[in-house]
Amino acid sequence: MGNSSETVSFVLAAYGNVGALKYMYFSIILFWYVSICVANTVLIVVINVDRRLHEPMYILLSNLCLNEINASTALYPFLLSQMFSDSHEVTLPWCFLQMCCMYTSASAEFCSLAAMAYDRYISICHPLRYNVIMNTERVCILILLVWMYSFLSFIFSFSFIFRLKFCGNIVNNVYCDHKLIIRLSCSVLVHSFISDIFFVLLSIYLPFTLISVSYMKILAVCRKTSTENKQKAVTTCTPQIVSVSNLFVGCIFHSIDFSLLAAQVPGEVRVILSIYLLICQPMLTPFMYGFNLPKIRQSCTMLLFKRKSLSLFGKRVL
Repeated sequence: MGNSSETVSFVLAAYGNVGALKYMYFSIILFWYVSICVANTVLIVVINVDRRLHEPMYILLSNLCLNEINASTALYPFLLSQMFSDSHEVTLPWCFLQMCCMYTSASAEFCSLAAMAYDRYISICHPLRYNVIMNTERVCILILLVWMYSFLSFIFSFSFIFRLKFCGNIVNNVYCDHKLIIRLSCSVLVHSFISDIFFVLLSIYLPFTLISVSYMKILAVCRKTSTENKQKAVTTCTPQIVSVSNLFVGCIFHSIDFSLLAAQVPGEVRVILSIYLLICQPMLTPFMYGFNLPKIRQSCTMLLFKRKSLSLFGKRVL
């Protein structure tokens, strides 16, 4: 019915007929999206304003928070717009744009965590060389490479979707899921399966291998150090272990074929599980990494009370 030269519209059937509940759903989604943006933006602002936080670890954290906002913006405004739509239609270019933002962000998430794991490895295992290896300039280049790598891995994996011809237009989800869109093509392509494997290897398996190697080396070094150093290493590394574990739970939910479990799993649960990563991870990051760190809490407190004191001083002068 369509090819790369035609506009193909898909109907997102998972919305169904929510009726008056759409106002409640809209309010919940809007509240959660605003909360994600505020929490991550606060961390980014604090890290940029406080010069004491201009260190590799916090710069990488700021990039991770920016990625959470990017990933959430790829989904939540789209959900909000679809809440009051009667047709729930979306064109192929818009679908491809949403997929690009979401999958690039997913890849950037894993790659950013790999960069942070490497930063912790250098900090704990080679502390004397840390300032030489992980300086600000190299970290900025590393962040740029993370985004370029993530974008190119998506393009190489899924750009073939634009060349497909489609014999259906019903997508049983609330967003453009590439697996469901590929199933609507008129022919089954072998390289669609290969592209999934290619993306998983580049965007998940390779970064996870780097994370695992970094933490195995950190563990080996910590076994030979004092109890105090062990506690510091655990405090530093626990947020990333929790974050990576949560990412893998989300990846499992995303890879499950819920169409085979339609009778056993309610529609609302299937929708929530399919977007689990973009519900939990964007809020987990600022609290596990940011507000959990003593330096970040101190900076937030100083920034807050400094602004209050300045405003009170201004009122007294007036």
